[in-house]
Amino acid sequence: MEIKEAINKAKNNNQIAFNFLLDTYWNDVYAFQLKRTMNENDAEDITIQTFSRAFGKINTYNEDYKFKTWLITISKNIHIDLVRKQKQSIRNTSKDNDENYFYIVDDSPTPEDKIITEQNLAKLLRDIKKLKPHYQEVINLRYFQELSYKEISEKLNEPINNVKVKLLRAKKLLAAIITKS
Repeated sequence: MEIKEAINKAKNNNQIAFNFLLDTYWNDVYAFQLKRTMNENDAEDITIQTFSRAFGKINTYNEDYKFKTWLITISKNIHIDLVRKQKQSIRNTSKDNDENYFYIVDDSPTPEDKIITEQNLAKLLRDIKKLKPHYQEVINLRYFQELSYKEISEKLNEPINNVKVKLLRAKKLLAAIITKS
């Protein structure tokens, strides 16, 4: 399958085309993020978010540009957004004598926050149980047991790219379930 053909098929929600594009460009996007973040987990997470966003907005892709460039741009923007969110937790303020200092926000949860979190977790677990068992399993392994893609791949005896795609699909299906409820 050629890239242009895969893109056109992906615009029509062809899963084989999505898999082909993911397999073709995964290493490029991941390597780009690994250089930026210098952290394998962050690079993987941003790469997954990149493909998720790209596949969700594939109809906006302009064929005047290379697909790889489009993906890298999406990836770069996701990383910039994450850095901005992290910077918001540190506020630059000044005292009366105009000396600048950094005030680090206390993010520790209050007792009310803990109760809300427990309730949200219970709802999330109920929503996860609405997924097919193989999607439940991959979400459990990645987010609750905190296994790497390689460890999940070995445990499920599947190629890493299959695990990534399965996790991507599971997250999309879970997001749809959460949005409906």
